[in-house]
Amino acid sequence: MSEFDSRTEQRLMTDIMELLVTHYGAELSEDELDYEIDRVDQALTDARSSHLGQVRKSGEPYIFHPLRVAHLAARHWMDFPSVIAALLHDVVEDTSTTLGEVQKKYGDEVAHLVDGLTKVTSTIMSREDIKKETYKKTLLVAIDDIRVLCLKFWDRIDNLRTIDALPLQKQKLIAEETRMVYVPLAQHLGMGHVATELESLSYSLLYSRRAKVYRQEISRQKEVNSDFLRKVRAHIVNSCEQQRLDALLKDRWRPFSVISDRSRSRGFSALYTLEVQVARTMDAYLFLGILHGLFPPIPGKLRDHLSLTSQYGYQALKTTVQAGEQRLRVEITTRKLHRFNESGVLAPGFKFHHKGFRALIKSLMEGESAFDTESLRLASATIQVYTPQGDIQILPEGSSVLDFAFEIHDSLGLHARRGLINGRTRQLKTRLLDGDQIVVETSETPQVLPKWLEWAVTPRARNSIRRYLRNRVRDS
Repeated sequence: MSEFDSRTEQRLMTDIMELLVTHYGAELSEDELDYEIDRVDQALTDARSSHLGQVRKSGEPYIFHPLRVAHLAARHWMDFPSVIAALLHDVVEDTSTTLGEVQKKYGDEVAHLVDGLTKVTSTIMSREDIKKETYKKTLLVAIDDIRVLCLKFWDRIDNLRTIDALPLQKQKLIAEETRMVYVPLAQHLGMGHVATELESLSYSLLYSRRAKVYRQEISRQKEVNSDFLRKVRAHIVNSCEQQRLDALLKDRWRPFSVISDRSRSRGFSALYTLEVQVARTMDAYLFLGILHGLFPPIPGKLRDHLSLTSQYGYQALKTTVQAGEQRLRVEITTRKLHRFNESGVLAPGFKFHHKGFRALIKSLMEGESAFDTESLRLASATIQVYTPQGDIQILPEGSSVLDFAFEIHDSLGLHARRGLINGRTRQLKTRLLDGDQIVVETSETPQVLPKWLEWAVTPRARNSIRRYLRNRVRDS
């Protein structure tokens, strides 16, 4: 290994250790902390030994892949067992090391995570079936331990960043799989920044020419607007200092995607956001007042997701101001909430609805295919509707009366005849809107038809309809 490679490895490990100590040092005694650090150090030694002589398609020594995955895990508040599992995540799959050996040395918790990240092997199954079974295996573990899915995100991010050496067709298959499966899963875990990166990396592979043009435009915008942004920041910092308000300002240029590329023609105002981090929620509103005092706000552009958390837990104030000749988008949040926005379910204190996520994953896995990616995509946006008693039901955007009926109970769905939406009679296929109240009218016997599969979008409804139709054919 060259001197440069050795330095790179040491730098990554130093960063990993510093992050772990910063995040978890206060929770552990000195002896406990030393023990955990020794285990991480030993995991690196074992990973390096197991992968000795292995190189990736690019020619890079293999050890750097698990190191980078572990670094991403540590950056996003993952704990010691998770980082150890990240370092060892490929040893069972790609080396002679067995899961039993990992379990004996590092315990059940680490072995459980490594197993969730290890591909299914079979001499009789097709490559496609192996991939489907690997999905199921990972998700079954994720139902009870979400850390395995988060580790899969870091693994996929690093693979996408270093994918150039693979054949172009394989690159596109991996990118499409990422876009259809891992992006919406990251969104469901409140990991908006992770979902955005996965999506951008995927689209950059699928639309490489457009991505290149887009990046060139971003570079041009950075150059053209550098003086403007320097003056704006100086103006804002000066006003904050006068009010004794500590605010961290960061540039954010919109990552490439099909949607962002369509916005390219709108120029700077669609491609740039000024991110602001302050200490407390009260300071966020104080900063908003300072900003609007400096630059006139654009009417209708203020969104308060501090008082009312947005979908998947994103929390920030969003506004657009007229800064001279340019419109400027600004997002304001606290340092604590920034951690939520960046790391989602992994961030300390993040409120995550495990029950709903588990129900989603279980229903996806009960479908006809190994993984119902279309239903997962639809479930990435949700609406809130109400029963006649005022109970809340969360459904995917685009859900119908039929989906609502099956969400309440399978029997109600199978016997559904029509619905009342806000007191008005509607067909079962009618799409629901946020805030609707629904009553389901029923018939004495099930009236299930094959076309119901076209009307339903939720995995639960579609699975129940399929089962009923199959049983009816079998019994006839």
